[in-house]
Amino acid sequence: MHTFSSSFKKVVFLVALLNFAYFWVEYDVAIQIGSVSLFADSIDFLEDTAINILILVAIGWSAHRRSQVGFLLAGIILIPSISTLWMVWQKFIHPMAPDASLLTYTGLGALIINVSCAFLLVNFRKHTSSLVKAAFLSARNDAFANIAIIASGLMTVYSASMWPDLVVGLGIFAMNLDAAKAVFKAARQERAALNPVS
Repeated sequence: MHTFSSSFKKVVFLVALLNFAYFWVEYDVAIQIGSVSLFADSIDFLEDTAINILILVAIGWSAHRRSQVGFLLAGIILIPSISTLWMVWQKFIHPMAPDASLLTYTGLGALIINVSCAFLLVNFRKHTSSLVKAAFLSARNDAFANIAIIASGLMTVYSASMWPDLVVGLGIFAMNLDAAKAVFKAARQERAALNPVS
């Protein structure tokens, strides 16, 4: 039986607020400069908000219902990946390098937010619940993605090419697939623990 402390609930609520606030910032910049990686990452901020809200709602539920939410979260994590592929296709139709400075600075801001969220959640990372795993994996993966976004911005300064932004967008796609797989596995393990084979 998983237990969730009041401190964990406060952390999850704060993480949800931080993600929701920065979603608007990153989404606006992504649309302005036509950045694939920033667009995908902004949608990822919105997805992280949804994940943490679902965690707060499901905390008081039974282990069985929490495992069901775990399966739902695995699906939610895939949403930014789909958006990323759509943006990649749009970029091929309208090839243009994004503004390198705005790309870099917005990626840096996102990194600060995600490192802060990962730091807040780090004490709960070894919890076996798929809900907790979803929250920590999202914050951790997003921090890695933001480092890649910053790097793509710096590369764009010198190359004036759309390719660094595209490559990072596809990298975010791959990380979200991996995170979804990990959360799905944790939810399946929770379900199996509730129904042991005799």
